[in-house]
Amino acid sequence: MDPHLLRTFVAVLDHRSFSLAASALGYTQSAVSQHIAALEADLGTRLVERRPVAATPAGARLMEHAPALLLRLEAARADLARLHRAPSDRLTLACSPAALGAPVARALARLRASARVDVEVRVVGREAVIEEVLTARADLGLLDGVAAPSDPLPLPDLGPTVTLAASEGPLAVIFPDGHPLAERDAVRLTDLAQAQWIDSPDTAVPLDRLRAVCGADGFRPRFRHLGTDIHGLAALAAADHGLAVLPLPLAAALPGVTAVPVRHPRLVHRTELLHPADPSTPARRLTGLLTHRDGSRVHEDAD
Repeated sequence: MDPHLLRTFVAVLDHRSFSLAASALGYTQSAVSQHIAALEADLGTRLVERRPVAATPAGARLMEHAPALLLRLEAARADLARLHRAPSDRLTLACSPAALGAPVARALARLRASARVDVEVRVVGREAVIEEVLTARADLGLLDGVAAPSDPLPLPDLGPTVTLAASEGPLAVIFPDGHPLAERDAVRLTDLAQAQWIDSPDTAVPLDRLRAVCGADGFRPRFRHLGTDIHGLAALAAADHGLAVLPLPLAAALPGVTAVPVRHPRLVHRTELLHPADPSTPARRLTGLLTHRDGSRVHEDAD
């Protein structure tokens, strides 16, 4: 399967247009049509309906594989390029929103105090963190999610990328100030399954993850919040658009909402650090600070 043809296939279905895909890829529309026809001939099945542009059942199944296949190819190219890189005093850190907090900021301060390092921090969605590290656009990634205590996050196959635990801490549901449940000492997530929720997959705990860990239906979105703006999410919750689950230290500092700890099920907010098998010197130093390998202790719920 030719990756160039596969990339064109993904672009056509992402844009739902042959002409827009051609513009995005820098091809002619005729070339895009030829690529799709060649891929269909290779696989022996029709993949794209032309009018209107949409995936056939076979095309929809291929789309389940295509993005991951293309990412792994790009990751392999980036991994080989790292073998020939020159030493650098620059560090690019990709973080999901709830993974970037005071402990990370303190670790970065210690890194810069011990060595001259130019640092760039990018706050992106969870899937984008993985992509940034795999494709060498970032030296390190910090990715957050929920898990049982000491369990790893459920991540896809990352090839030679190394995954290390960075921190674990408590979770909380955010309620509007004055909400009847905001006075409680703790809540059970299963008791809130039929409440109104904000679906914020890159900022809060994704609702499909809550359904999975609670083993319960519900957690249906009343409102969707896309992006990485935690304060925007808090403003929506404060205006009674729905509930969301965040790490407790972060939630407690947000205006207009009350953070109530999650008592059941027994879950933690977990942050994991991703880096290539051969990290740069600044990345290796920051990894030591974040995973306590330098003798320090950096807790998620530290003051």
